[in-house]
Amino acid sequence: MPATRNRTTHEVLNQAPPRVDVDEYALNPALQEAVGVFAPSAATERFHEIGRHVGTEQYQHHAELANTLTPVHRAHDRWGNRVDEIEFHPSYHRIMEYSVSRGLHTSAWADPGPGANVERAAGFMLVSQIEAGHGCPLSMTHAVVPSLRLSPELAAEWEPALLSTVYDPELRDPATKSGVLFGMAMTEKQGGSDVRANTTTAEHVGDGLHLLRGHKWFCSAPQSDAFLVLAQAAEGLSCFLVPRVLPGGDRNPFLVQRLKDKLGNKSNASSEVEFDGTLGWLVGEPGRGVRTIIEMVGRTRLDCVLGAAAGMRQGVAEAAWHARHRAAFGATLVDQPAMAAVLADLQLEAEAAAWTATRLASAYDDDDSAAYRRLATAVAKYWICKRGPNHAYESLECLGGNGYTEAFPLARRYREQPVLAVWEGSGNVIALDVLRAMAREPESVAAFDGELAAQLGTHELFDRHVERVRGLIGRAAAEPAAAPGIARRLVEAMALAQQGAVLLAHAPAPVAEAFCLARLGDDRSAEYGALPDGVDVAALVARA
Repeated sequence: MPATRNRTTHEVLNQAPPRVDVDEYALNPALQEAVGVFAPSAATERFHEIGRHVGTEQYQHHAELANTLTPVHRAHDRWGNRVDEIEFHPSYHRIMEYSVSRGLHTSAWADPGPGANVERAAGFMLVSQIEAGHGCPLSMTHAVVPSLRLSPELAAEWEPALLSTVYDPELRDPATKSGVLFGMAMTEKQGGSDVRANTTTAEHVGDGLHLLRGHKWFCSAPQSDAFLVLAQAAEGLSCFLVPRVLPGGDRNPFLVQRLKDKLGNKSNASSEVEFDGTLGWLVGEPGRGVRTIIEMVGRTRLDCVLGAAAGMRQGVAEAAWHARHRAAFGATLVDQPAMAAVLADLQLEAEAAAWTATRLASAYDDDDSAAYRRLATAVAKYWICKRGPNHAYESLECLGGNGYTEAFPLARRYREQPVLAVWEGSGNVIALDVLRAMAREPESVAAFDGELAAQLGTHELFDRHVERVRGLIGRAAAEPAAAPGIARRLVEAMALAQQGAVLLAHAPAPVAEAFCLARLGDDRSAEYGALPDGVDVAALVARA
């Protein structure tokens, strides 16, 4: 009779432990270093506090619930009154309350000064690393401030609650609230990014007030207190502030037609809305709606870059955690050369994104950098956001079958990353916007080139790449009719040069050297893990 084994039939072996109770800021050397460079006077303990909070099991569980028990649209109350309220799981409100309490929506405006936008960016990336969807209302609220300031009376009325760190999700008279959030409603079904094709109308009824009628194909965060809306006035396309609740407490006609059923970004309610006699207050000059929102668009594009970089950090952090705790074929995965090469490449991409995003945020702390950020924001938005889905997939694959299940966070991240490449202008729109900026604002080209020129002579591969970039820029300028055909190639080349410049200037030498070899060299590969000779794989993996 065989001996009885003293084992259960189900014993869990060789699985990574939960990645919880960690300090995400302490584990992210690239972000720490970038903050040290671009916001040297920052009180970094606040980032450690945020990092510890989002690293808890509870926060991660809230993130899961907010994305599985998703927003619900309530068109009418029980008595038949049209209310158009959006109901969220309490976990979403806990996440929002925490981020607002830390000023991650408007701290750069509430407490301006050197490094203010960098500090806000660092906190935004830390929370977005774990829960991405709530970043949308945070971003729009942050971005609305410069547009609103074009109408000082409106800014004076709304800014105290905008800059508050109180989260109050109840829809009621804004005058009775200590804190408010903003959204925006720009695009329509027939136009998309071509907002000048908008058909929503605005009829002037006196004292800057207009009645809006029309339909918006995408309206993010419809639960917000107020929105910036584009509509056609008598003078042309104009921008309006549309509150959900009017002074005195009556509901403004803001008819939510349906919530969008999106691939990802599930915790964030996105909707179609209809305006039918909806009151809006003119913001900025009549007929200058695009000019009014242009600064807002720049800042929401910046947040797309921040969000994509945060997603890359989540991807490589989860992949490296798994590889350090899982063994296969006689060794821990992280010690297997093939896996180490993939992790090093994922970390290299994440570092380049983090350094570029933080450098870009620093440009918003410096008025003299306006020309640089005009071009650099669009270039970084195009490339980093476009790389996000590939990075998320490769990170997911490192976990094997676990990565493909919803029980682990990278399945959600894989579905999340594409929205950042679509929101605020998809690839072609951004590439064409770069061409437009180059043609209309030549000072932006000079400023961008100056950033690259400062690093010439530090690495041969970088120098050669900058020459290619300059050649493409010259070709686009010489043949404007043919330029759209090379727009994507041009912007990709500019983005790689942008990343190379910031890494050569500030990142540790092994990171900068690896980037030049792997991304600018002649034998560069689109496949993660196909690193050329000379890359310090161990140094990169140690930073993952």
